[in-house]
Amino acid sequence: MKRERVVIGLSGGVDSSVAAYLLKEAGYDVIGLFMKNWHDETVTVSNECPWLEDSNDAMLVAEKLGIPFQTVDLSKEYKERIVDYMFDEYAKGRTPNPDVLCNREIKFDVFLKIALSLGADYVATGHYCQKSHFLSEDGLEVHQLLAGEDKTKDQSYFLCQLTQEQLSKVLFPIGQLAKSEVRKIATAQNLVTADKKDSQGLCFIGKVSLPDFLQQQLKPKKGEIIEIPADLEKYNETHKKTLEEQSLKNYYLPEEGVLVGEHEGAHFFTIGQRKGLRVGGMVEPLFVIDTDVENNTIYVGQGKQHPGLFREALKVDSSEIHWLRRDLMISDGETLEVRARIRYRQPLQKAQLYQTKEGLYVLFDTPQSSITSGQFVAWYQGNELLGSGVIA
Repeated sequence: MKRERVVIGLSGGVDSSVAAYLLKEAGYDVIGLFMKNWHDETVTVSNECPWLEDSNDAMLVAEKLGIPFQTVDLSKEYKERIVDYMFDEYAKGRTPNPDVLCNREIKFDVFLKIALSLGADYVATGHYCQKSHFLSEDGLEVHQLLAGEDKTKDQSYFLCQLTQEQLSKVLFPIGQLAKSEVRKIATAQNLVTADKKDSQGLCFIGKVSLPDFLQQQLKPKKGEIIEIPADLEKYNETHKKTLEEQSLKNYYLPEEGVLVGEHEGAHFFTIGQRKGLRVGGMVEPLFVIDTDVENNTIYVGQGKQHPGLFREALKVDSSEIHWLRRDLMISDGETLEVRARIRYRQPLQKAQLYQTKEGLYVLFDTPQSSITSGQFVAWYQGNELLGSGVIA
């Protein structure tokens, strides 16, 4: 009987290394593929995540496990689908999430197609998440994306844009394990990645200086930093009469605030940001509470509890709504009780979805800090991710 073939993305880290080992132990015909996606090292901060070292570690793991290995250069696709998109979003004053995009556009699209061309039945990754499936009343197989068993490492949020078709072709071998267990397995098998630190920074790139990265295309442009005192903040009940208003970014008039400094370009900043403002002499640290790219103005407030940082609701435009569980989609005028998060590792928050002709609104039980346009909101029931969308 022919063994099922699995192509695993070997990143040179411990998670994918152990995932490959577990697949081989389970009897699969395993092939390791390393994806090279980045050539420009001029904006990399230190050499903590150089692709050459990662590629070498991935090759050593493949040799140790006795599986075929090759490197594929996806830098052209990465630039077109991720880097260009990031520049465009930042230019509009939005903050994209490259990790979610990498999974949607590269790992589970370009990479998946390459794997299938190699005769793969499945692709596999070292993500901390799980999957399940059931048959619908119509006899159709419905796939479910579930949180990883290790809640401190759950990465389902990063996969929030996957489709039913993609999920049907994916395996998550370490989803039921804790990180400590993964490292124990790697140590027991003498894998070179056993004690390797987890990579940080942009997907496939590593740690970068974001201003240097963005300045490749977005030029510095001096603008004003305006401080908004908390007592003049428009975030109050008199301005929260409709769901539409609750989901809007805060808005300010120059005369409401005080000029406290200058910046090098509003597109270099994001809501909730504290570092890089270079304004001192305040009682509490300043946080960015809004950006106006059109007028090149940044609005800031003192302290992480400044009301300007908080919103009760957010909106997802109709074109950006994505349901993994399409059978649970709601129609115009319908609502759905969920738990949602607006960033990786944020504890799930009680919320209600409202579907309208204009888009989907997410109304939280508790106001949320630093809701940021361009980021993804993902909604769950229990430990299952149902859908997601780009925050307007």
